[in-house]
Amino acid sequence: MIKLQVIGNLGRDCTVNNVNGRTVINFSVAHTERYRDSTTGEMKPKTIWVECAYWTEKTAIAPYLKKGTQVYAEGTPDTRSYTTQSGENKISLTLRIHNVQLLGSRPSDNYGQEGSMGPSEGSGASGYNQPDSGGSSGAQSGSGIDSADGDDLPF
Repeated sequence: MIKLQVIGNLGRDCTVNNVNGRTVINFSVAHTERYRDSTTGEMKPKTIWVECAYWTEKTAIAPYLKKGTQVYAEGTPDTRSYTTQSGENKISLTLRIHNVQLLGSRPSDNYGQEGSMGPSEGSGASGYNQPDSGGSSGAQSGSGIDSADGDDLPF
């Protein structure tokens, strides 16, 4: 099995559609990296867009998938080729989502509670899958590692 993971920001609000009696949540994720241009030495951004299709009956996460929201998504890749109106051959990458998780803090103007991270913290919208990490990661929550806990690290 091929599994891809992407962390990025949503480029638009998600859409919820019914296709042949099944529910799919569609959204696009932009991941931007910076690289140094070899000729000028300047740092330049490179953005990769990934179209995502989350086939699920659990649509409670949909109201949280708004433009600009940072998410972690993992799934299997699916490609298709097509020809543009100008005759160019292009390839589209779609990620068939297995797990999606909201990252970062949520905008205060869209949600009533301050300081909570996602729908799993009491907002009532807990119908999404978490990654198989067994809980929240310290790196995602922003907490550091105490020196007393350093002895428990596997490396």
